[in-house]
Amino acid sequence: MMTDKVVIRSLGSEPPILADGRRAPDRREISLRWLSGTFLTGITSSVLMGVALFAALDGRQQLAIPAEAYATTDLSHDAHAETNVTRGGRLIVTGIAAKPSDRAIMEVSTVVHDGEKEVVRRQPFAHVKMTLAANHVATEDYPDFDPLAIFSSDEGNSVPANRTGAIYGSEVESEVSLKTIAFPVKDSSFDTANSMTLDEVEENVRSNGSVLTDGNTQLSALYYVDPRRFVADDGDVDLTAGLAARVLEQNMSVAASEQVTPQTPEYADDIIPIRQDAEITAALQSSGYPKPQADGIAAFLGPQLGTTELSKGDVLRVGIIQKGEQAKVIRASVYHGTSHAITMALNDKGQFVPGVEPPALEALATAFDGNAAPVAAGRDLPRVYDGIYRAALSYGMTKEMTALIIKLLASNVDFQAQLKPSDTLEAFFSVTDDSGRATEDSELLYVDARFGDNETRFYRFQDPEDGSIDYFDETGKSIRQFLLRNPVPNGIFKSGFGMRRHPILGFARMHTGVDWAAPRGTAIIAAGNGVVEKAGWDSGGYGNQTIVRHANGYESSYNHQSAIAKGIVPGTKVRQGQVIGWVGTTGESTGPHLHYELIVNGTKVDPLRIRLPGGKSLEGEALARFEDERKRIDTLLNIKPSDQVASR
Repeated sequence: MMTDKVVIRSLGSEPPILADGRRAPDRREISLRWLSGTFLTGITSSVLMGVALFAALDGRQQLAIPAEAYATTDLSHDAHAETNVTRGGRLIVTGIAAKPSDRAIMEVSTVVHDGEKEVVRRQPFAHVKMTLAANHVATEDYPDFDPLAIFSSDEGNSVPANRTGAIYGSEVESEVSLKTIAFPVKDSSFDTANSMTLDEVEENVRSNGSVLTDGNTQLSALYYVDPRRFVADDGDVDLTAGLAARVLEQNMSVAASEQVTPQTPEYADDIIPIRQDAEITAALQSSGYPKPQADGIAAFLGPQLGTTELSKGDVLRVGIIQKGEQAKVIRASVYHGTSHAITMALNDKGQFVPGVEPPALEALATAFDGNAAPVAAGRDLPRVYDGIYRAALSYGMTKEMTALIIKLLASNVDFQAQLKPSDTLEAFFSVTDDSGRATEDSELLYVDARFGDNETRFYRFQDPEDGSIDYFDETGKSIRQFLLRNPVPNGIFKSGFGMRRHPILGFARMHTGVDWAAPRGTAIIAAGNGVVEKAGWDSGGYGNQTIVRHANGYESSYNHQSAIAKGIVPGTKVRQGQVIGWVGTTGESTGPHLHYELIVNGTKVDPLRIRLPGGKSLEGEALARFEDERKRIDTLLNIKPSDQVASR
């Protein structure tokens, strides 16, 4: 049996390190105290490092969050942040926690019109500020992304009921009913006081003159004028009776409307932006003009311009008359940016001579628009469409209310783009109780959406003139777009506006619209509100054609349809987003697509490049009421005037 000393000696065979220098330890001896101390020190260090790391991460399961997401995190509420973080396949994931402090329920006094009475009552509203990139979990399923469902209109012509009413602006303890009647100005039942004598007037002036001052000037005299001197009695002769005004237009001729045929001349402006230095001929050929025609345009522009080369940033504007299968150039202009340089135009003898600058066209200012590269978003983040639905549903909004937000933002937001960590959505809507969940009777009063550098803010308002309810930006302009640029939301862009070789006729001619390809039978929606001007077969190659007349001289044309929707006949009023036909390949067409044209004051323009006007704008008394209601909402939500920016 081995002794303890022998056991200790058998634990190692390597020479030991000198201990204290006074003596050399036994070559087989080790220190159990040193071994146990080292072991305990390692365990203690590991425990302390683990505690420190856990405290630093505050319970999170990732080592860090992206810097762009960290910059948007409100550090003042970290103690209340939820730990709704999912594990990912990467070391760094884009997990952003939603905060319960972003939701508030408040009691607000509102006024609702009930016949001749106005009822003021208190009801709860929810104010939410949603970080769309957070890990929201939708409480219910939501519809898949469908552009047609977003842009199409299923709203009836009836005016929706205003259940919430307007913000009253003053607090009430209980429900109050108010009735407003006109002040009686005739046959009043009230006793009227006797008129004042001149002596009484003078006495009042002298006694109150000390307070009627303007700076250092004090009122010393006031001449009394009896206002009844200007009132005409019923028996007096009305000097204005029988007078009327009628405006007569000078040099005006009335002619019967011309029947449109395939040989009817059509005018169009072709805008060609010069993106790099190039010869006039090369720029025209790259835009679809045949070489002989391009050489001819360059021949009469070059001598007047002093050179046949165009610089980067120039714009070439070509005016074309289309008659049947012939496309004839009648005018050509060169612009340095938006500044007019020269114009050559065809005279009555068929010769090109120097001409004056043609009427201004907004497409010149937007010739280079739409060329910005898309900005990449953070990794692993959902699409904008999914982010809005998930956040809204998790914050208690209904699917119908969320669909309304999607529809209102459709003209300003790309729903297919990826979310950025800084994208937010703020909403103010009515609820039924303190739970903060909306119902089918809830109404959306305010939305502020921020996507990158783009902010869209709008308010709900009922126009007192016609009772219509819509959403307007801070200046009182409707958030809804005047005209849509693509009447086939599910379509694919195939051919743009400009000169090109016709696929059937085989020669170059002006393409006066934009082609959107889609399967046969795909729905076509109206680009805007208007009246149907034509709906039927066109013998000039357009096939089934529908033309809608809009406000301010705008017309939209939908061609090559397989069929026209029932009820779409001349004189019918249509709404923006209403289905008016289906994609087909009738007329001169090589495949199913929609040839969409936009006509402004008789001139065909590029639907994708022209700057479109805004929607309805409030004026007069309606604008004043809207501003009052907007200020009440801003006061409730602590929105400072300096923070307000223009929408879109």
